[in-house]
Amino acid sequence: MPKVAVIILTYNGLKYLPNLLGSLFDFLPQTLEEEVIVVDNHSSDGTVPWLRENYASVAILEQSANLGFAAGNNVGLRYALERNFDYLLLLNQDTIVTSGYLEQLVGELEKNPRAAAVQPKLMLYPLTDLVNSLGNVIHYLGFGYTYGNKTRIHDPRPSRRGGQSRKPTNEINYCSGAACLLRASALKKAGLFDDQLFIYHEDLDLGWRFSLLGYRNLICPEAVVYHQYEFSRSIRKYYYMERNRFIVLLKNYHWLTILVILPALVIMEVGLLFFSFGNGWWREKLKVYAYFLKPSSWRAIFVKRAAIQKIRQFKDREIVRSFSGKIEHQEVDNPVVRAINPFFDAYWQVVKNLIFW
Repeated sequence: MPKVAVIILTYNGLKYLPNLLGSLFDFLPQTLEEEVIVVDNHSSDGTVPWLRENYASVAILEQSANLGFAAGNNVGLRYALERNFDYLLLLNQDTIVTSGYLEQLVGELEKNPRAAAVQPKLMLYPLTDLVNSLGNVIHYLGFGYTYGNKTRIHDPRPSRRGGQSRKPTNEINYCSGAACLLRASALKKAGLFDDQLFIYHEDLDLGWRFSLLGYRNLICPEAVVYHQYEFSRSIRKYYYMERNRFIVLLKNYHWLTILVILPALVIMEVGLLFFSFGNGWWREKLKVYAYFLKPSSWRAIFVKRAAIQKIRQFKDREIVRSFSGKIEHQEVDNPVVRAINPFFDAYWQVVKNLIFW
């Protein structure tokens, strides 16, 4: 009987937990051995007392500070790995599970031994007819986005936002950290989330590392999880998104690939700098540059890069063929993105064929 650890990271998420835990315990399968683990990132809304009063069987790992998404989830992952669980299920505090989802996810990894991670079909809530994610996509310049966001699952129209049928494969670039099942043995080889990232791109980075080791990332559309996703308009997020994009590129690409994409990277960077001034987050962009002026930042990146490049099993040419040259399915339909997509996509279609390493 497979052992599954269900890991939930919370931060002031009391308003979500009744729905999540109610659905979770309603649909715990009898065919699996499970333990529910909640890592609390120093909530101040009464989350921990409420958990102790209502869900005494849950293992609660209280933290003395907000560790962020990456390090916070790592607390739960280490706890589960030390107890020899076979599979580790990550769930955001704002998700709601459905009947049979876990059996479907476990079954997908059981029949695909080279798969390291599998994601359910994520649907929005309460707009349950709209997709949140059918798997996540890596853009060659380090951006990540959710495939099919805000489309209807049966919408056949090839619209700008991507209302289209799924590609005839269940392999994806990476699984959303909002809900995914990880194979413990693969995680031990690839390593946990990168604590340095704090929040954003940590799931992209892990999925990329799985691919470098020859593992697959899968989508299982038969398993459904609802996501009460709220688009964050916080200015601060741009710092983490932009900083982490560069960290992930510098860690995971072969250095020759970085040279090949450098012209597009520079042009995109100039454009983003102007865009940040026009949209009020230029301070966050400048903080990113300040971060990379510190020798300690580069030391941390190079140490991790050396470790990844040492254990990688696949070459870049085998990895990047599935990377996208376009940015699609955005929360806000941006005309600037639509305008630049053809240029960056054309560049990628040419240079990716030059990558033989």
